[in-house]
Amino acid sequence: MNGKRNLALGVSIVLLIVFCGVVWGQDIKSRMRDRLPAIVSLKTAGLIGENNQGYLTILKPPIDKESLVIDENNDRRIIYEAIAKNQGTTPELVGQRRALQIAEKADLGDWIQDANGHWQQK
Repeated sequence: MNGKRNLALGVSIVLLIVFCGVVWGQDIKSRMRDRLPAIVSLKTAGLIGENNQGYLTILKPPIDKESLVIDENNDRRIIYEAIAKNQGTTPELVGQRRALQIAEKADLGDWIQDANGHWQQK
């Protein structure tokens, strides 16, 4: 049952990102795409990581890109809320499921927070 729910949630995330691009005139999609190189750079430098709630966390403050992290997390929250509404679940659950997907796809050396709250490099 969880496998089917996870698959449905994953499909919903993809569909919602496409939907967001259509409805919001590519705003969220393009903002996230534009931020991606800077986020990857900050991850590679070990300054930020992916927490177990599906959001970025600053690991070594201060960083001069704090607003970039805040903006990314705000856009993720909007997407998680829309998916949750579509799926009849909570944004928190959507974020936690997305965190698992992010962790699986993370690059070697990226910092990931596990379900117990411990940080580790992949």
